[in-house]
Amino acid sequence: MNIDDVVLNFTPGTLLILNVVLGLIMFGIALDTSVEDFKVVARKPKPFIIAILAQLIVLPAVTFALTLILPVTPSMALGMILVACCPPGNISQVLTHRSGGNVALSVSMTAVSNLLYIVALPLSVAFWGSLHPTARTLLTAVELNPWQMLLDIFLIIGLPFLVGLAIRARFAAFAAKVQPFVKWFSLLALVGFIVAALAGNWAYFVAFLGVILVVVAIHDAVALAIGYGTAVVGGLGTRERKAMTFEVGIRNAGLGLGLVFTFFGGLGGMAIVAGWWGIWDIIAGLIVASLWALHTRRRTGTPKGDATRHGRREQRRSDAATGNPATDHAPGATP
Repeated sequence: MNIDDVVLNFTPGTLLILNVVLGLIMFGIALDTSVEDFKVVARKPKPFIIAILAQLIVLPAVTFALTLILPVTPSMALGMILVACCPPGNISQVLTHRSGGNVALSVSMTAVSNLLYIVALPLSVAFWGSLHPTARTLLTAVELNPWQMLLDIFLIIGLPFLVGLAIRARFAAFAAKVQPFVKWFSLLALVGFIVAALAGNWAYFVAFLGVILVVVAIHDAVALAIGYGTAVVGGLGTRERKAMTFEVGIRNAGLGLGLVFTFFGGLGGMAIVAGWWGIWDIIAGLIVASLWALHTRRRTGTPKGDATRHGRREQRRSDAATGNPATDHAPGATP
């Protein structure tokens, strides 16, 4: 059995449900986004610029190299490229908070990044996919139209995001009340959808279980390392390094899965890579965030590392780097 010849079973109604769930995720992110989040980026753009370079250039380029090194088929390679070109997942803020990172920076980066990815995603997939020696034949076969993908992405993530921003700006109290419900409902719905997708095509998943597990684990670990490494090179503080790690390492693989069924006909290697990515990056992210918080708590007394002189120095460094006030906010709170 060749994974490149496998087509996963999905109905148009199921795909519609997936698109609605993805729209809800973006709507929930927007409900937790204020004008101040964009102002933070405008006042101190350095962390955001580093994050965007890491996400738009470094991660896809390194992913491209991985597809040439790892034993992957053309459809798996294209799935890896697609995931690397997706925007950051909204759980990055939850993981940043759990690790004791700078949540305000994470929210700001996610807010602005998702707007940019409306245009960047289809163009990045078309660019990197067309360079690949074997995966580019799949792009030719499906006649990928980046402008059509741009329109679909706008309808799936752009429009819900803009509507959420408008509601947050006009009805802030209402947005604060419903945002936690929308955020967690959509996240659980997405995880449930991915699990159902894998279960419904279990025979295919099991047939390629070994290589999929290894490839996704390596790819996800590299993505997290890129986030941390670029933050170190950029001279950011410890809490910003945590935020950057999850902002780059956690991708919206659920959106990628939706695009696989919309534009690639549920192509096996792409769908299985994107589907398992959506589950594994949550597991890996929770492990990293928990260990990071535990390490910081043991060293300083708090997960943020702000109970010691070293922690206060790190906090001042963080504030200088991002332009944020000394206090941080948790997901769902007002920045």
